[in-house]
Amino acid sequence: MGNITFTMIKPEAVEAGNTGAILKRIEESGFRIVAMKKVHLSEEKAGKFYEVHKERPFYSELIEYMSGGPIIVAILEKENAVSDFRTLIGATNPEDAANGTIRKEFATSLAMNAIHGSDSDENAKIEADFHFSNQERF
Repeated sequence: MGNITFTMIKPEAVEAGNTGAILKRIEESGFRIVAMKKVHLSEEKAGKFYEVHKERPFYSELIEYMSGGPIIVAILEKENAVSDFRTLIGATNPEDAANGTIRKEFATSLAMNAIHGSDSDENAKIEADFHFSNQERF
């Protein structure tokens, strides 16, 4: 496996029926889907995933939000995967996101910003390993 990043299509984007359009945009941007599944995180699993934010004031709201409905988790592969994907998804706040980015098109607010993308190669590996075994990667 080459350079990877990890992504989650968040509950509101899945509920709104935007999964297919988002995945199409990802593939059209040259990313190869190495692993993908639809899951519904328990509060416990969401808490473990976001443990790094445990002391932040938004932690409990984040856990409630991310465990509030099904999400799509995926490992993506491409050269410069992390930086290219961050460019594709756009700024965290959709109001600041560039035109043509996933968040500009599909996010509804700063809190409900449609999609997650790893912020470093190290975190991409940690996040991918959290959600996928080696047998689930192709």
